[in-house]
Amino acid sequence: MKYVPRLILFLAIPALLFALPWWTLVAAPTDGTGPLFWAGSALFLLGYVTLPATMFLGHGPRQADAATIVGDTLLGVMWVLFSWSVIGNLGRLLLAGFVDDPARSRIVAAAVAAVSAIVVAYGIFEARRVPRVRTVDVGIRGLAPGLDGLRMVVVTDTHFAALDRLRWSEKVVDIVNAQQPDIACHAGDLADGSVAKRHAQVDPLGKVEAPLGKFYITGNHEYFGDAQGWIEHMTSIGWQPLRNQHETLERGGDRLVIAGIDDPTGTSLPGHGPDLPAALAGADPELPVILLAHQPKQIADAVKGGVALQISGHTHGGQIWPFHYLVRLDQPVVAGLSRHGEHTQLYTSRGTGFWGPQLRVFAPSEITVLVLHPEPAN
Repeated sequence: MKYVPRLILFLAIPALLFALPWWTLVAAPTDGTGPLFWAGSALFLLGYVTLPATMFLGHGPRQADAATIVGDTLLGVMWVLFSWSVIGNLGRLLLAGFVDDPARSRIVAAAVAAVSAIVVAYGIFEARRVPRVRTVDVGIRGLAPGLDGLRMVVVTDTHFAALDRLRWSEKVVDIVNAQQPDIACHAGDLADGSVAKRHAQVDPLGKVEAPLGKFYITGNHEYFGDAQGWIEHMTSIGWQPLRNQHETLERGGDRLVIAGIDDPTGTSLPGHGPDLPAALAGADPELPVILLAHQPKQIADAVKGGVALQISGHTHGGQIWPFHYLVRLDQPVVAGLSRHGEHTQLYTSRGTGFWGPQLRVFAPSEITVLVLHPEPAN
C-alpha cells in the first residue's frame, strides 16, 4: 500500500501531459466525432500507455536502453505539445468573437502541431550538437596577482546514457583542450548507468589536459546508480574526485584552494553526503576558495563557509522551455553568474549534455571557461 501514492502520481502526470494535447489536437477540432477523432484518440491512448511502461522499463531495475530512448523521447515530445497547447488555448480565447468553432479549434490545432514540430526539431538539434563555449570573467576577492587570468574550464551534466555519444564525447574533449585550461572541472551527473555500460563514452575525458589538475564531483545521478564505481573510474582516467576535500593549487608561487563536496543525495550511501567543514579542514583561511558543488542550492552553506566562488550544474538551464519555471521552485538560480551574501559568487552552468529527452529548447548546452581575476576590496 505504501507504493500506491507513487503509482497514482506515476500515472497522473502522463495523464495530464496527454489530456490537454489530446483535447487541443483531436477532440476540439473534430467535435468529438468521426474517424479522425477515433484514430487520434487511439494514438494518444497508445502513447499514454507507452510512456509509463517505457519509463519504468528504462529507468527501473531492468535499465533497458531501448525502452529508455523511447520513453525519454516521448516524454520530451509530450512536454512540448503540452506547453504549446497551453499557449494555443490562450490564443483560442483571443480568437473568441472573431472566429467560430469548429474553424477556431482547427486553427489552434494546426498552429500547435506546426509550432511543436518545429520546436522538437530545433530541440533535437540543440541537444545533440557540440556545445558552444561560454567565456565568463569572474572577479575573485583575495586572488593573488600571479593568478590573474587563470582559466577554469567546466563541463557538467554530461549524462552519458542509452544513446551512444562517443563521437560527441571526443569532440567535447577537443574543444576543452582548445581552451587551454589551467584547471578542468566536471561538476557532476557524469553518466546514467553502470561503469560497465557507459565507460566507453566517458573514457575520452581522460585525454583532457590541464596542468593544475582535473577535478570531479558527484551529482545526484551518480547516486541513482554506481557512485563509488564512477568515482573509482574517474580516478583511473586521471581525474581527481573531490569528496568533501580540497587541494591547494599553486602557480608562480601564488596559491588558491579548490574544494569539492558530495551531492546531497549522497546521504543515501554510508560515508557519502556533503560536508563543507570537512572539505575545508586544514585549508589556509587567507586563500580564496573555489568550490565544486553540484546543486546551486548548496550555495547557502558556501556563503556560511566564506567560499569565494561556487561552481554548479544540475539545472540544465531548464533544458526544455518552459520547464525552467519549475526548476526555479527548487533552486535559487537556473543559469549564469550570481552573487550571494557579501563575498560569495555562484556560477550555474546550463550543462554540457542533456538528461532524458534528447531536446534542449531555449536552454543551449555549454562548455564554460571561467577566467579568474583579482577583485578589488570595497
